[in-house]
Amino acid sequence: MKIIWSPFSIDRATEIAEYISLDNPTAAQKWIDTIFEKVKALKTSSKIGRIVPEIERDEIREILYGNYRVIYRIEKSSISILTIRHGKQILPIDEIST
Repeated sequence: MKIIWSPFSIDRATEIAEYISLDNPTAAQKWIDTIFEKVKALKTSSKIGRIVPEIERDEIREILYGNYRVIYRIEKSSISILTIRHGKQILPIDEIST
C-alpha cells in the first residue's frame, strides 16, 4: 500500500519536532525517525493501529508513539496520514473528516 502524508500531517510532525528540539535536538530527530518508521509499517499491516475511539469507524485508525497519536485512514490502495496529536489534546473532528 502507498502511504500518503497530508500537508497538515507533515506540518504537525514538523511543529512537534521543533518543539521537542527546543530542549533536545537529538531527541527531536529520533522522534521524527521513529514516527516515519512506525508509519512505514502500515504498508504491510494497515490494521495494526486501533480504531480511533472518538470516531469508531474501522477505516480511521491510530498508532501510538509515546504521548502522540498518528491518525490515519485506510483507503482502497493507500493509507492517508491525517494528523498527529498529543494524546492529551482534544482531537478536532475537522482534522480527520472527509
